[in-house]
Amino acid sequence: MSKALFGAGCFWGIEEYFSKINGVNNTAVGYSGGNTENPTYEEVCQGGTEHVEVVEINFDENIISYENLLAHFWNCHDPTQLNRQGPDVGRQYRSAIFYYSDNQKDIAELSKKEKQNDFNNMIVTEIVEAQTFYLAEEYHQQFLKKRV
Repeated sequence: MSKALFGAGCFWGIEEYFSKINGVNNTAVGYSGGNTENPTYEEVCQGGTEHVEVVEINFDENIISYENLLAHFWNCHDPTQLNRQGPDVGRQYRSAIFYYSDNQKDIAELSKKEKQNDFNNMIVTEIVEAQTFYLAEEYHQQFLKKRV
């Protein structure tokens, strides 16, 4: 089992999107990339923690590759919007790829470079080493699925 960690706007929709992809075995939403231990949703939304709303993806590389997950990542949000996605505004909604290995880093950087040709504006997606993943509150997990 391999892991990927992406920020691409509000984590509810991103989790729902990735959870439906063949080869993705499990998803969880949370916070990463900030400077506060065990942040709460309210703290993250206030903007002082610097965390990103992220989805942690556990996937089977025999079914789906990291490259393929990145292709989905680029297509599920607008990576040219700085600190926002649609109506959601704030640093917690920034576009980010958190890598777990040098191989993931290299793949992500190459993917970003290649994907830039598809956009008129510059991609602002951060590619940074994975930091601690803090699981979001239970009511955020599978939020959209619970609402159906």
